Amino acid sequence: MLHPDGSSRPESDCSSRPHATREQAQAILEQLAGPQATLRDDQWTAIEALVVHRRRALVVQRTGWGKSAVYFISAKLLRAAGHGPTVIVSPLLALMRNQVAAAERAGVHAATINSSNVTDWSEIHDRVRNGDLDVLLVSPERLNNPDFRDQVLPALAHDAGLVVVDEAHCVSDWGHDFRPDYRRIRTLIGELGANVPVLATTATANDRVVDDVATQLGVGGGETLVLRGGLDRESLRLSVVRAGNPAQRAAWLAAHIDSLPGSGIVYTLTVAQAHDVAALLRERGHAIAAYTGSTETAEREQLEGDLLANRVKALIATSALGMGFDKPDLGFVVHLGAPSSPIAYYQQVGRAGRSTASAEVVLLPGREDQDVWRYFSSVAFPSELMVCNVIDALELDRPQSTPALEPLVDLGRTRLEMVLKVLDVDGAVRRVKGGWVSTGQPWEYDEARYRKLDEARKREQQAMLDYQATDGCRMAFLRGQLDDPDLTDGERCGRCDNCAGSRYDGAVDATAAEDTRARLMRPGVEITPRKQWPSGLAKLGVDLSGRIGDGPSPGRVIGRVTDLGWGARLRRVLDEPDGEVSDDVVQAAVKVLASWDWKTRPTAVLALDSDEHPKLIGSLARELARLGKLTDLGTLQYAPERRPVTAANSAYRVAALHGSWLAPDPAVIGSAGGPVLLVDDVTDTGWTLTMAARVVRAAGAPDVLPFALAATS
Repeated sequence: MLHPDGSSRPESDCSSRPHATREQAQAILEQLAGPQATLRDDQWTAIEALVVHRRRALVVQRTGWGKSAVYFISAKLLRAAGHGPTVIVSPLLALMRNQVAAAERAGVHAATINSSNVTDWSEIHDRVRNGDLDVLLVSPERLNNPDFRDQVLPALAHDAGLVVVDEAHCVSDWGHDFRPDYRRIRTLIGELGANVPVLATTATANDRVVDDVATQLGVGGGETLVLRGGLDRESLRLSVVRAGNPAQRAAWLAAHIDSLPGSGIVYTLTVAQAHDVAALLRERGHAIAAYTGSTETAEREQLEGDLLANRVKALIATSALGMGFDKPDLGFVVHLGAPSSPIAYYQQVGRAGRSTASAEVVLLPGREDQDVWRYFSSVAFPSELMVCNVIDALELDRPQSTPALEPLVDLGRTRLEMVLKVLDVDGAVRRVKGGWVSTGQPWEYDEARYRKLDEARKREQQAMLDYQATDGCRMAFLRGQLDDPDLTDGERCGRCDNCAGSRYDGAVDATAAEDTRARLMRPGVEITPRKQWPSGLAKLGVDLSGRIGDGPSPGRVIGRVTDLGWGARLRRVLDEPDGEVSDDVVQAAVKVLASWDWKTRPTAVLALDSDEHPKLIGSLARELARLGKLTDLGTLQYAPERRPVTAANSAYRVAALHGSWLAPDPAVIGSAGGPVLLVDDVTDTGWTLTMAARVVRAAGAPDVLPFALAATS
């Protein structure tokens, strides 16, 4: 056998050993899933291709088909035959935890390297080098960690018995969950010996994604086994319920959640919605918790355990709880708001009914869903100019960290990291110890490709609207979106609301809806002040660094624009032509101020100048001054030479805001004799209120209390 390093040496004596048998595979399956489990023909076909024939395979099968059984059985058979460990590239911590537990049941020595077990990395690296592991699960991000890439990965590529790419649709930028880090897997596969089998698996891929995954992973061609099965989920009972506005839909959920079978997941489109709904249901006495991308790792594990053990009725979750979470008896999945893609929707509802005869899947769409879709589309891959700015800012031989790059390019941290990852995969930059360097290789912006991606996303959004409106079979609709090879014309599932009749009435009790609306409409969200200046401001001509010592105290907003309660009302206020503030907004502001636990009550009100809402902000400030018997300080006026603030990056925003206001008269500010309530329309990054507060503090205000109508997140 010719190894990746070019050397030729015996492959131990594996060739003299008997081939793995189906009986051996069946025995391992029983260890994994219990004595009642039976290995199916198509599972054995995949295992035989990997273990006996050492082929590459792409398996596209529905959730619950048993893809993990294929690679764990293959891993153990290959290890028994003297081959090296299996490397599984896995995208989510929940998936990794479940897979390690499954491996242990089958007597497979498995470990995982991910962001939650940093203290174990060194020991695990040693176990890899010493050959003590049968299976190593790694996140795609680890593949480009300099230490792992340079010290551990070569040994894995040299000695691996099998490489598995789980949730392989993440490789494709046509897939519903594209991740730039996943495309680094092709580097790992390219360094494998020709005799090392590769398995790619996913449950959610249409024809275009399947073709792209095969190309990206190098598993295409006549020698590749492609197993695509039917995607019908016989346990799922799909329904679409139109229950009205956000408050009515939340009331519907509160009224029906106890009648839904077992325990389940309620998906929301935003983090704010997840927390709002969870709080509402807990107040109604339901055992509920919120689970989002901002939930700490340790808490995530606890919440997953609570759901697995049925200690909670449901987790109110964003898409952070999705791929890989395995609760076979999950009884229901409800969506408060529709995902932007039928393929993503199929993936999420696939959590339910994996080992139950029946599971309820309910979609409660809202008119505001499309606003959320548009927002996420707006923060997709940046323009050519922005990407070129990143390349130009990098140096060939001096590493620069992401925070150090931020002041040099007009991109926020998350988008900058995404750009760097894509450029790394494309060979234009390289991650090294200490940050990123340019490779000096030419790079071209693929405008046509990004335009096609945007068009594809718009088609998927329309397809999601079509799913809601169809009078045909809903399961057949989803299967058609995924190019299910087993789907026949006119096929009907016989279970969805369109096939079997509606099981849920969208009507909501008027009293319950009003009570829910009142609970959701309770105004008031705290906004945390900025505490640290962004790095690199000196490069932009601003002499600010370190901790912010002259900024505002914690502030308040009436609500977030994404809130289920005040969100819709605030969006209307901000979208309407500028005018005097309405009574309902004033009363909401008064309630927020009345419940504000400030150290010292404000004695004066100062409005911020505005290009879009000067009348709205000014009239609100005047009303608050009148009702609260506060000194009306008027408006903090813009300086004539101020620069427009259009940047997303914190350093650029601060630089643009620096010098934006005329210094107020210290005598006027001092006449207030106490803290100043600083009023604005919208706060997003918090930098406008921070920079304005410095101006007011410099004029003599002992403290500044920020207040805005709305926050964007």
